[in-house]
Amino acid sequence: MQTIAIIDYGSGNLRSAAKAFERASRESGASAEIRVTDDLATIAAADRIVLPGVGAFADCRAGVDRVDGLRDTLEQRVIRDAVPFLGICVGMQLMARAGFEHLTTEGFAWIDGEVHRIEPSDEEDGRPRKVPHMGWNVLTVSAGHHPVLTGLEDGHHAYFVHSYAMRASAAEQKLATVDYGGEICAVVGRDNLVGTQFHPEKSQATGLRLIANFIGWTP
Repeated sequence: MQTIAIIDYGSGNLRSAAKAFERASRESGASAEIRVTDDLATIAAADRIVLPGVGAFADCRAGVDRVDGLRDTLEQRVIRDAVPFLGICVGMQLMARAGFEHLTTEGFAWIDGEVHRIEPSDEEDGRPRKVPHMGWNVLTVSAGHHPVLTGLEDGHHAYFVHSYAMRASAAEQKLATVDYGGEICAVVGRDNLVGTQFHPEKSQATGLRLIANFIGWTP
């Protein structure tokens, strides 16, 4: 049985994420044990790692740094050992080089990109679009279809809650987008890494499909 570590560092919808992973594992017939944990030994031994995140970029980065040894453990397991990794919302944003939410904060530099405030360029129903971007939006999936997005073609809906978004520099690392007064990066990835700006644990069938794909993914 494979083990999936959902990292508890003081940020993220941990209970909702765990329940979604348990359901996706069960319904897909996968054999996975879901552990919500901040224990480094458990994370180091996990077959897959999930980093959720809600709130400000700097606060989430500080939360990771407060767990002594967590950053080094992530670097070892995710980058050197190539364990499949999923970042959710700010957990995805932390994969970037830096975030610019109120101040400049270094990210993990796993994805070539930066995190900036959303700046919608048009109106919705005659009024400027609201920030944060909150609610359901339609995914546009890149032409080079990623295994974690199998079955999630253009038109599937996902649930977003965010004011900042990643601007991925490399087109091939931008796996899906949404339109909210301009293009917003919804999914990024390379090698054994994938991240979603939306919340799969809140995205019903779309989210469960993506989680099931991640559980079965062999990079």
